[in-house]
Amino acid sequence: MQSVQGTDAMASSTTSLPSSKSVFIKWAILASVGIVNGYATVLMYSRGETAFALLTLILTALALYIFGSKKTYAHRYIYPGIAGMILFILFPLAYTVNLAFTNYSAKNQLSYDRAQSVLLDRTFQSGDSYPFTLYKTENGHRIVVKKGDVLLATDNFNLATPSADMDLSVVDSVAGEKEKIKTIIKNKVSLGAVDLHLPTGEDIRMSGLRKFAAVVPLYTLQDDGESIYNNRTGETLKPNMEVGFYQPVDEHGQFTGSTVSPGFVVGIGGKNFERVWKDDGIKEPFVSIFFWTILFSGLTVGLTVIIGLVLASVVQWEAIKGRAVYRVLLILPYAVPAFISILIFKGLFNQSFGEINMVLEALFGLSPSWFSDPIMAKVMIVFVNTWLGFPYMMILCMGLLKAIPDDLYEASAIDGANFLDNFRNITLPLMIKPLTPLLIASFAFNFNNFVLIQLLTQGGPNMIGTSEPAGYTDLLVSYTYRIAFEGGGGQDFGLASAIATLIFLLVGGLALLNLRFTKLSQD
Repeated sequence: MQSVQGTDAMASSTTSLPSSKSVFIKWAILASVGIVNGYATVLMYSRGETAFALLTLILTALALYIFGSKKTYAHRYIYPGIAGMILFILFPLAYTVNLAFTNYSAKNQLSYDRAQSVLLDRTFQSGDSYPFTLYKTENGHRIVVKKGDVLLATDNFNLATPSADMDLSVVDSVAGEKEKIKTIIKNKVSLGAVDLHLPTGEDIRMSGLRKFAAVVPLYTLQDDGESIYNNRTGETLKPNMEVGFYQPVDEHGQFTGSTVSPGFVVGIGGKNFERVWKDDGIKEPFVSIFFWTILFSGLTVGLTVIIGLVLASVVQWEAIKGRAVYRVLLILPYAVPAFISILIFKGLFNQSFGEINMVLEALFGLSPSWFSDPIMAKVMIVFVNTWLGFPYMMILCMGLLKAIPDDLYEASAIDGANFLDNFRNITLPLMIKPLTPLLIASFAFNFNNFVLIQLLTQGGPNMIGTSEPAGYTDLLVSYTYRIAFEGGGGQDFGLASAIATLIFLLVGGLALLNLRFTKLSQD
C-alpha cells in the first residue's frame, strides 16, 4: 500500500515539474514583452509620438491580458487578427480623423517646443566680415583672419576635432602652407562650429567659405517662456495658437504683420470641414468631383455587369465551337497587370500619335482631345475602366450561370417562354442575390480607384479658379491626394484628412444604404 502511494506521489511530482517550468517560461516571456514594449512606449512618448505610444500600449496590454489570463487564453488564436485590425484599420482611421481637426501641413509639422527651438537657434551677421585663410603647419592647422592691415591667428589645432572656442592673437606672419578650398569644404561642419574671440572681445564665426563674421542669435527668449525678441528688427513675437505660427505683436499684444516659419501643429476644431462647405474654391470642385465619382462608379459597375453577363452567356452557349479559346481570350485583360494596361491605353489615346485617333481620323475625320476636353477625358476613363473590369464580372456570371439548374430552363421552354422571359423570370432573380454584395464591393472599389486616375490622366484636365488643385477626372480619393501632396497652399494634410473622413462617411453610408435596399428587396 505504501509503495503504491509512493509511486503516485513520485508521478505527481514528476508531472508538476514540467507544468511549473512551462508557466515560468510563459510569464518570463510575457514580462520581457511588457518591459521591452513599455520602454518603447516611454521612448516614443518622450519624443512627442503620443499616438504611436498609445497604439503600442494598447496592443501590448491586450496581448498581456489575453495570454496572461486563463479566462481569455482561448482568444490567443484570434489575437493576430485583432492586432492587425487595430494596427492597419482602426489606428489609421483614428489618426486621419484626428489630423482633420488640426492645421497639420507642410508649413505646420513641428510641435510647439520644437518650432520655438528652431527659431532660437537662428543667427544673423551683426557686424563686419573678415577674410580668413586656413594654414597647414608642422603642428596642425591655424586659422588666420585679416582685419584691415592686421593679421590675427589662432594657435595650432587638430582640424578633425577643433576646439569650440579659440582666441585670435596678432601675428606678423604665419609659417605654413595655405590649404585649398576643397579642404575647407570638406571640413566645413567642424570649422563652422568654431567661435573665434577677437582681442577686442568680439566673437566671430564662419559665415562663408572664405569669411568669418560676428554672428549673434536672431531671437532671444523672454522671461514668460513664450515670447521671443528679434535682435535685428526689435520686434517681439508671440505664438499665435489659432494659426500655429509665431507672429509679431504690437504694444497692446495684438498680432500684426506676417507669420514666421516654421509653424507648429495646433487644434483648429472643425475649420477644415468648414472650408469644404464655405470656401467656394474648395466646395464647388468637391461637389462636382463627388457627383462624378458616384457616376463613374455606377457606370463602371453597370457596364461591366452587362458586358460580363452577355459574354458569360455567349461563351457558355453549347452551339458555339471553341468556347474554351474564347474564355481564355476574354479573361486575358484580367490576367494582365492593371497598371500595364492603363499605360498602354494612355499611349493609344494620345491626341497626336495615338492609334485610336489615327483610326478615327482616317474613318470619320475625327481627332478627339482625350486629355484636354473634360467630357472626352471622362469617356476615356469609363471606357478603360470597363475594359479592365468586365473579365472579373464575366467570371462571376459564368459561375452563377452554372449554378442555375437546367431543369428550370427546360420547364420554361415547355411553357413557350423566350430568351427574355427566361432572363427576367429565372436568370436575374437567381443571380441578383449572390451578385449584390459583389456589386457593392465593386462600387466601393471604383469609388476609390486611385491607380486608374493617377496613371491615366492624373486628374486632368485641371479646373480653373480653385483654391486647391482639382481636375475634371479627379475622384474624391485622387482629389484628396492632390491636396495632401500637391497643394498650392503647402500640402494641406489637415484639409486632406477632413476630406478623407468625409469620403469614409460617404462610402460607409452608401454601403449601408445599398445593403438596406438589398435586404428589403430580398424580404
